[in-house]
Amino acid sequence: MSRAGGRSRPPEGRTAWRKAALVALPAVAAVAAMSVAMAEGVLAASFALSGTAFQVSSGQLTSKGLVSFVDVGRSADGEGHPGALLGIGRATLSDICQAAKVDTPLGRVVFRLTAGGDAGDVTVDHLVIHGQDLVGDARFGEVQIGRDASTLDRVAGIRGRPGQFGLQAADVSVAGVKSHAWSATGGDFRLKGLALSVNLNGKECF
Repeated sequence: MSRAGGRSRPPEGRTAWRKAALVALPAVAAVAAMSVAMAEGVLAASFALSGTAFQVSSGQLTSKGLVSFVDVGRSADGEGHPGALLGIGRATLSDICQAAKVDTPLGRVVFRLTAGGDAGDVTVDHLVIHGQDLVGDARFGEVQIGRDASTLDRVAGIRGRPGQFGLQAADVSVAGVKSHAWSATGGDFRLKGLALSVNLNGKECF
């Protein structure tokens, strides 16, 4: 059968795949650009947030240097998103998974990034996470809780305002990391075994 105007009807499923590809390509391009910026150390720790929280998980995270204090990020429309700003000096992760739900004209898709595992550890210098929460089994070395956030010095360049509550540690190890975050940046992010996927009703990290 044919449509009005003489155009033939495309085989079942072909139109949907083309639309899905058009939805996925901007997301993949954006992540590729972000990865290059991270590798070159030029991505700023402060930028307009999308307003969509995403999942981050890892089986094991260890780091030299950690600082944290409360911070408020803002999306492009000016809405504030309070959270804990977590600065990690030099981190090694056994694996990493990041997943975000994104609404599209075709429905809700899950953008998912994974790395590490059998391919080898993920490493990152100067990782900054603006998070809603974080759970796991942790060990802190030389921890200081309640220190003025403007005097934090375990991670270079990451400090809060004078009089603000802060904490820091010389080193940290966390097993079973699960977090919801507003943003994450890194000066030098090395992702072994990187895999990206964008799927309708796809699987999240946890």
